[in-house]
Amino acid sequence: QVQLQESGGGSVQSGGSLTLSCAASGYLSRGCMGWFRQAPGKEREGVAVISPGSGNRYYGDFVKGRFTISQENAKNTISLQMSGLRPEDTAMYYCAYAGLRYCSLNTEFTDWGQGTQVTVSS
Repeated sequence: QVQLQESGGGSVQSGGSLTLSCAASGYLSRGCMGWFRQAPGKEREGVAVISPGSGNRYYGDFVKGRFTISQENAKNTISLQMSGLRPEDTAMYYCAYAGLRYCSLNTEFTDWGQGTQVTVSS
């Protein structure tokens, strides 16, 4: 069982920046980790994931260079640096883990954090 704890959410104005962090604990096999989000009334969508087998990072189309996902293996943490935030980025952001070496935004992640709220005002 993997436990994931997000932090760093909050409220910012349009154009602002936030950095989200996720600390993972429990059994970990250097698997895939990533960020997803869900806005009220909308389906969950992939924001960014890291595929450890390839070293690739995948981003949702809406990111358009505004967000950067990074990982500190020694600390089992990932971060999501977000800049140029827009009101449409308002959502609950979730950290997720999958015990796989290769993944993409369409991979079925198995472990989820409780989420951290990001609110962007215009």
